[in-house]
Amino acid sequence: YLSQRFSMYEDLTVLENIRFFAEVRGLSATEWLPRSMEILEFVGLEKFKDRRAGQLSGGMKQKLGLASALVTRPRLLLLDEPTTGVDPVTRQDFWQLVIKLVGAREGDGVSVIISTPYMDEASRCHRVGFMKNGQIIAEDTPSNLRARLNGRVLELRVGPLDVLRRVAHSDVDVEDVQAFGDRLHIRVSEGTSKAVLKRLKKEITEAGGHVDELRSVPPGLEDVFIALSDHEYSSVFQPMN
Repeated sequence: YLSQRFSMYEDLTVLENIRFFAEVRGLSATEWLPRSMEILEFVGLEKFKDRRAGQLSGGMKQKLGLASALVTRPRLLLLDEPTTGVDPVTRQDFWQLVIKLVGAREGDGVSVIISTPYMDEASRCHRVGFMKNGQIIAEDTPSNLRARLNGRVLELRVGPLDVLRRVAHSDVDVEDVQAFGDRLHIRVSEGTSKAVLKRLKKEITEAGGHVDELRSVPPGLEDVFIALSDHEYSSVFQPMN
Protein backbone atom coordinates (compact mmCIF):
# COMPACT_ATOMS: atom_id res chain seq x y z
CA TYR A 1 0.00 0.00 0.00
CA LEU A 2 1.25 3.48 -0.89
CA SER A 3 -0.58 6.34 0.77
CA GLN A 4 -1.06 9.78 -0.75
CA ARG A 5 0.74 11.34 2.20
CA PHE A 6 4.45 10.61 2.61
CA SER A 7 4.74 8.13 5.47
CA MET A 8 8.44 7.26 5.57
CA TYR A 9 10.81 8.28 8.38
CA GLU A 10 12.46 11.52 7.26
CA ASP A 11 15.44 11.17 9.63
CA LEU A 12 16.38 7.78 8.16
CA THR A 13 18.17 7.30 4.87
CA VAL A 14 16.49 5.85 1.81
CA LEU A 15 18.06 2.43 2.40
CA GLU A 16 17.33 2.49 6.14
CA ASN A 17 13.66 3.17 5.44
CA ILE A 18 13.41 0.24 3.06
CA ARG A 19 15.28 -2.00 5.50
CA PHE A 20 12.87 -1.06 8.29
CA PHE A 21 9.78 -1.92 6.26
CA ALA A 22 11.40 -5.08 4.88
CA GLU A 23 12.24 -6.42 8.34
CA VAL A 24 8.85 -5.44 9.78
CA ARG A 25 7.28 -7.53 7.01
CA GLY A 26 9.47 -10.54 7.77
CA LEU A 27 12.41 -10.40 5.36
CA SER A 28 15.57 -11.90 6.81
CA ALA A 29 18.93 -10.18 7.01
CA THR A 30 20.13 -12.10 3.95
CA GLU A 31 17.02 -11.21 1.93
CA TRP A 32 16.34 -7.53 2.47
CA LEU A 33 19.60 -6.01 1.15
CA PRO A 34 19.75 -7.63 -2.32
CA ARG A 35 16.01 -7.08 -2.74
CA SER A 36 16.34 -3.45 -1.63
CA MET A 37 19.13 -2.75 -4.10
CA GLU A 38 17.09 -4.38 -6.86
CA ILE A 39 14.08 -2.19 -6.07
CA LEU A 40 16.17 0.99 -5.70
CA GLU A 41 17.59 0.41 -9.17
CA PHE A 42 14.09 -0.20 -10.52
CA VAL A 43 12.72 3.12 -9.17
CA GLY A 44 15.90 5.05 -9.96
CA LEU A 45 17.00 5.81 -6.40
CA GLU A 46 20.15 3.67 -6.18
CA LYS A 47 22.35 6.80 -6.24
CA PHE A 48 20.41 8.28 -3.32
CA LYS A 49 20.38 5.26 -0.98
CA ASP A 50 22.38 7.11 1.69
CA ARG A 51 20.41 10.36 1.51
CA ARG A 52 17.98 11.13 4.32
CA ALA A 53 14.36 10.82 3.23
CA GLY A 54 13.59 14.33 4.47
CA GLN A 55 16.02 15.73 1.90
CA LEU A 56 14.30 14.13 -1.08
CA SER A 57 12.06 15.95 -3.56
CA GLY A 58 8.34 15.19 -3.61
CA GLY A 59 8.68 12.88 -6.59
CA MET A 60 11.61 11.02 -5.08
CA LYS A 61 9.67 10.56 -1.85
CA GLN A 62 6.88 8.89 -3.80
CA LYS A 63 9.41 6.60 -5.46
CA LEU A 64 10.78 5.71 -2.02
CA GLY A 65 7.27 4.90 -0.85
CA LEU A 66 6.78 2.69 -3.89
CA ALA A 67 10.10 0.94 -3.28
CA SER A 68 9.14 0.23 0.34
CA ALA A 69 5.80 -1.19 -0.80
CA LEU A 70 7.48 -3.44 -3.37
CA VAL A 71 10.29 -4.83 -1.22
CA THR A 72 8.29 -7.91 -0.18
CA ARG A 73 7.13 -8.72 -3.74
CA PRO A 74 3.40 -8.10 -3.24
CA ARG A 75 0.91 -9.58 -5.69
CA LEU A 76 -1.49 -6.65 -5.19
CA LEU A 77 -0.48 -3.00 -4.85
CA LEU A 78 -2.86 -0.25 -3.68
CA LEU A 79 -1.87 3.30 -4.68
CA ASP A 80 -3.78 6.23 -3.17
CA GLU A 81 -3.46 9.25 -5.51
CA PRO A 82 0.31 8.70 -5.80
CA THR A 83 0.98 11.55 -8.26
CA THR A 84 -1.07 14.32 -6.66
CA GLY A 85 1.10 17.40 -6.17
CA VAL A 86 4.10 16.29 -8.24
CA ASP A 87 5.37 17.88 -11.45
CA PRO A 88 4.39 16.52 -14.91
CA VAL A 89 7.78 14.89 -15.58
CA THR A 90 7.77 13.08 -12.23
CA ARG A 91 4.18 12.02 -12.80
CA GLN A 92 5.11 10.50 -16.16
CA ASP A 93 8.15 8.75 -14.66
CA PHE A 94 6.03 7.28 -11.86
CA TRP A 95 3.48 5.94 -14.34
CA GLN A 96 6.22 4.30 -16.40
CA LEU A 97 7.20 2.39 -13.26
CA VAL A 98 3.60 1.30 -12.71
CA ILE A 99 3.29 0.16 -16.33
CA LYS A 100 6.50 -1.88 -15.99
CA LEU A 101 5.18 -3.52 -12.83
CA VAL A 102 1.90 -4.54 -14.44
CA GLY A 103 3.59 -5.68 -17.65
CA ALA A 104 6.31 -7.76 -15.99
CA ARG A 105 6.74 -11.36 -17.06
CA GLU A 106 4.50 -13.99 -15.51
CA GLY A 107 5.42 -14.58 -11.89
CA ASP A 108 6.85 -11.08 -11.38
CA GLY A 109 3.86 -8.97 -12.39
CA VAL A 110 1.80 -7.00 -9.89
CA SER A 111 -1.89 -6.17 -9.97
CA VAL A 112 -2.40 -2.48 -9.22
CA ILE A 113 -5.46 -0.69 -7.89
CA ILE A 114 -4.99 3.06 -8.09
CA SER A 115 -7.13 6.02 -7.08
CA THR A 116 -6.59 9.21 -9.06
CA PRO A 117 -8.36 12.50 -9.81
CA TYR A 118 -6.64 12.67 -13.21
CA MET A 119 -8.64 11.25 -16.11
CA ASP A 120 -5.57 10.90 -18.34
CA GLU A 121 -4.16 8.52 -15.71
CA ALA A 122 -7.42 6.60 -15.42
CA SER A 123 -7.46 6.10 -19.19
CA ARG A 124 -4.22 4.08 -18.93
CA CYS A 125 -5.85 1.46 -16.72
CA HIS A 126 -7.38 -1.80 -17.93
CA ARG A 127 -10.62 -1.05 -16.06
CA VAL A 128 -11.99 2.13 -14.51
CA GLY A 129 -14.49 2.57 -11.70
CA PHE A 130 -16.09 5.96 -11.07
CA MET A 131 -17.03 6.83 -7.50
CA LYS A 132 -19.46 9.43 -6.19
CA ASN A 133 -20.39 9.93 -2.54
CA GLY A 134 -18.44 6.81 -1.63
CA GLN A 135 -20.28 4.56 -4.10
CA ILE A 136 -19.11 3.04 -7.39
CA ILE A 137 -21.50 4.41 -10.00
CA ALA A 138 -19.94 2.78 -13.08
CA GLU A 139 -17.17 0.29 -13.83
CA ASP A 140 -15.91 -0.89 -17.22
CA THR A 141 -13.00 -0.57 -19.62
CA PRO A 142 -12.13 3.02 -20.59
CA SER A 143 -13.20 2.42 -24.20
CA ASN A 144 -16.56 0.97 -23.17
CA LEU A 145 -17.23 3.87 -20.82
CA ARG A 146 -16.44 6.41 -23.51
CA ALA A 147 -18.62 4.53 -26.00
CA ARG A 148 -21.69 5.35 -23.91
CA LEU A 149 -21.45 8.97 -25.10
CA ASN A 150 -20.40 8.37 -28.71
CA GLY A 151 -21.93 10.99 -30.99
CA ARG A 152 -23.16 13.11 -28.08
CA VAL A 153 -20.22 15.46 -27.38
CA LEU A 154 -19.55 18.61 -29.39
CA GLU A 155 -16.43 20.74 -29.00
CA LEU A 156 -16.64 24.46 -29.60
CA ARG A 157 -14.07 27.23 -29.59
CA VAL A 158 -15.61 30.67 -29.88
CA GLY A 159 -15.56 34.16 -28.50
CA PRO A 160 -16.83 35.27 -26.16
CA LEU A 161 -17.50 32.12 -24.10
CA ASP A 162 -20.40 33.65 -22.21
CA VAL A 163 -22.30 34.02 -25.51
CA LEU A 164 -21.84 30.33 -26.26
CA ARG A 165 -22.96 29.28 -22.79
CA ARG A 166 -26.12 31.34 -23.06
CA VAL A 167 -26.95 30.15 -26.58
CA ALA A 168 -26.07 26.51 -25.92
CA HIS A 169 -28.05 26.30 -22.69
CA SER A 170 -31.12 27.64 -24.48
CA ASP A 171 -31.06 24.81 -27.05
CA VAL A 172 -33.64 22.14 -26.27
CA ASP A 173 -31.26 19.29 -27.21
CA VAL A 174 -28.27 20.49 -25.15
CA GLU A 175 -27.97 18.62 -21.86
CA ASP A 176 -24.79 20.13 -20.42
CA VAL A 177 -22.02 22.63 -21.17
CA GLN A 178 -18.55 22.40 -19.59
CA ALA A 179 -15.35 24.44 -20.07
CA PHE A 180 -12.17 22.59 -21.11
CA GLY A 181 -9.44 25.23 -21.33
CA ASP A 182 -10.31 27.64 -24.14
CA ARG A 183 -12.97 25.26 -25.47
CA LEU A 184 -16.40 24.13 -24.42
CA HIS A 185 -17.75 20.61 -24.49
CA ILE A 186 -21.47 20.35 -25.14
CA ARG A 187 -23.36 17.16 -24.35
CA VAL A 188 -26.43 16.71 -26.53
CA SER A 189 -29.35 14.31 -26.62
CA GLU A 190 -28.77 11.06 -28.48
CA GLY A 191 -29.13 11.40 -32.24
CA THR A 192 -29.27 15.22 -32.28
CA SER A 193 -25.63 16.23 -32.81
CA LYS A 194 -25.95 17.16 -36.50
CA ALA A 195 -29.03 19.29 -35.90
CA VAL A 196 -27.44 21.04 -32.90
CA LEU A 197 -24.24 21.72 -34.86
CA LYS A 198 -26.25 23.42 -37.60
CA ARG A 199 -28.38 25.46 -35.20
CA LEU A 200 -25.56 26.61 -32.94
CA LYS A 201 -23.48 28.11 -35.73
CA LYS A 202 -26.39 30.29 -36.76
CA GLU A 203 -27.57 31.14 -33.23
CA ILE A 204 -24.10 32.09 -31.97
CA THR A 205 -23.54 34.44 -34.92
CA GLU A 206 -26.95 36.04 -34.41
CA ALA A 207 -26.12 36.55 -30.71
CA GLY A 208 -22.94 38.49 -31.56
CA GLY A 209 -20.41 35.70 -31.15
CA HIS A 210 -18.08 34.06 -33.64
CA VAL A 211 -17.33 30.38 -34.16
CA ASP A 212 -13.66 29.42 -34.55
CA GLU A 213 -14.30 25.69 -34.42
CA LEU A 214 -17.38 23.54 -33.87
CA ARG A 215 -17.29 19.80 -34.33
CA SER A 216 -18.33 16.45 -32.94
CA VAL A 217 -15.51 14.86 -30.91
CA PRO A 218 -14.93 11.48 -29.25
CA PRO A 219 -15.94 11.75 -25.58
CA GLY A 220 -13.26 11.68 -22.90
CA LEU A 221 -13.50 10.06 -19.49
CA GLU A 222 -14.06 13.51 -18.01
CA ASP A 223 -17.15 13.92 -20.18
CA VAL A 224 -18.33 10.51 -19.01
CA PHE A 225 -17.84 11.27 -15.32
CA ILE A 226 -19.68 14.59 -15.61
CA ALA A 227 -22.59 12.81 -17.30
CA LEU A 228 -22.53 10.10 -14.65
CA SER A 229 -22.78 12.71 -11.93
CA ASP A 230 -26.20 13.63 -13.29
CA HIS A 231 -28.45 10.84 -12.00
CA GLU A 232 -30.99 11.50 -14.76
CA TYR A 233 -28.58 9.95 -17.26
CA SER A 234 -27.48 6.95 -15.20
CA SER A 235 -29.43 4.62 -17.50
CA VAL A 236 -27.06 5.54 -20.32
CA PHE A 237 -24.28 3.72 -18.50
CA GLN A 238 -25.94 0.40 -17.89
CA PRO A 239 -23.81 -2.53 -19.14
CA MET A 240 -24.01 -2.95 -22.90
CA ASN A 241 -25.32 -6.21 -24.35
